Amino acid sequence: MHETDLEIHETDFKAQTSTVLMIDISHSMILYGEDRITPAKKVAMALSELITTRYPKDTLDIVVFGNDAWQIQMKDLPYLQVGPYHTNTVAGLELAMELLRRRKNPNKQIFMITDGKPTCLKEGNKYYKNSFGIDSKILNRTLNLAGQLRRLKIPVITFMIADDPYLQDFVRNFTEVNNGKAFYSSLDGLGSYIFEDYERNKRKSVK
Repeated sequence: MHETDLEIHETDFKAQTSTVLMIDISHSMILYGEDRITPAKKVAMALSELITTRYPKDTLDIVVFGNDAWQIQMKDLPYLQVGPYHTNTVAGLELAMELLRRRKNPNKQIFMITDGKPTCLKEGNKYYKNSFGIDSKILNRTLNLAGQLRRLKIPVITFMIADDPYLQDFVRNFTEVNNGKAFYSSLDGLGSYIFEDYERNKRKSVK
C-alpha cells in the first residue's frame, strides 16, 4: 500500500523535467528607459537555484538570443548584457530543441522571456532583418518551429514583458500553434509567475 502511494506521488510530483530558459537580449530589452534585462537575469538566477536545490534530477539549460542564439552557464548570468541585436527567436528555439534532444528526462519544456516579436532570421551567412510590423517570412518560420515543438510534446511557456497589443497577438498566435502557454507579466511579477508555473508543471503525470 505504502509503496503504491509512493509510486503515485513520484509520478505526480517528481516527474523529472528538462527545461531550457530562453532570454531575449535584443536591444529592445533596454529601450525607452525601461530595464527589462535585470529582472530577466534575476529570475534566471533564482530559477537555477530552485532547480539545483529542490529538483537535482531536473536539468536547466540557459539560452540567450539576439541576432544569433548561444548557450550560457549559470555563472555567466550576473554579467549578461543586452547587445545591439535584433530578435532571432527562430535561432533560440532551434538551439533549445537541440539541447532538449540530448536530455533523457520524460518531461521537456521551454520558458521564453521576451518583450517583442521576432525580427531576424539567419539565412546561410547572411541575416534577414525587418523591424517593421510582423514580417510574414519571419513569422512563418517561427510558427513552423512552434508546430514542430508541439509535435515533440515540448510546450513553450512565453513570459511577455511588454503590453503592445499587436505583440501580444503574435504571442497568442505562437502559443496556439504550439499548444503552450503565455503570461503577460509585469516585470515585478515575472519571478512569481515563472516559479508557480514550474511547480505546476512538476505536478503533471508523465504521459
